[in-house]
Amino acid sequence: MRRGGNWKIRILIGLAIVAFAYIQRCSNKEENPYTGRVQNINMDADQEIAIGLQSLPQITEQHGGLYPDQSLQNLVDAVGNKLVKNSVAKDTPYKYEFHLLADENTINAFALPGGQIFITYALFSKLNEAQLAGVLGHEIGHVIGRHSAERIADSNFWQTLSTGASVGADMGGVVNGIGQKTLLTNGRGDELESDELGVLFMMQSGYNPEEMIEVMKILKAAAGPNRQPEFQSTHPDPENRIQKIKDAIAKYRKGN
Repeated sequence: MRRGGNWKIRILIGLAIVAFAYIQRCSNKEENPYTGRVQNINMDADQEIAIGLQSLPQITEQHGGLYPDQSLQNLVDAVGNKLVKNSVAKDTPYKYEFHLLADENTINAFALPGGQIFITYALFSKLNEAQLAGVLGHEIGHVIGRHSAERIADSNFWQTLSTGASVGADMGGVVNGIGQKTLLTNGRGDELESDELGVLFMMQSGYNPEEMIEVMKILKAAAGPNRQPEFQSTHPDPENRIQKIKDAIAKYRKGN
């Protein structure tokens, strides 16, 4: 009797934890004022900025520090700040800072929550100014889209759900596996949203948006036939992004 009772209690506790996870998720829904998309977010802009600043030293160190040529860093700053100044980014509470990393081997660019944006020298060295604007505009799009904050909230949701499943029926590993798959799928959507925002920011700053297509070709060529560069572990295949970029260019040239 006692063992049966304990089993029922575990089920009830597990269900309560799962219910809490869903209630919390629903209460965290909010519309992004800059993209219009409804998201699951459990932090404010100040917290996003704090996370980015806290992670800045470690990320920089992992990529060999900052590139030592200040003139090249000045170019990255100038292009990044131009994009912010001429777009909705200037109206956001985020603090945008652009960092040229010394890493000459890893072709990548990425953004932390709150406005810390990075590009490796390995990628920078392959780009002209307009292409650089496309890459930085894409990363600004991640910040404005609050993609990292959304992933953090999703991760917290699945961790809570996994805990409930573990307590109730020893199914935590299965549920957690579903959560990880969902996070990866959503991340691909984030990349496409950032591509579209990057195109818009380029056009608003006077850059030729067709250069974003050239960036995709550069990334595709960098992958080579038999190896996957760092950016492709989290980004959709460049070939798959080109048509979406063309669609975005047509959309914004029509003024819609």
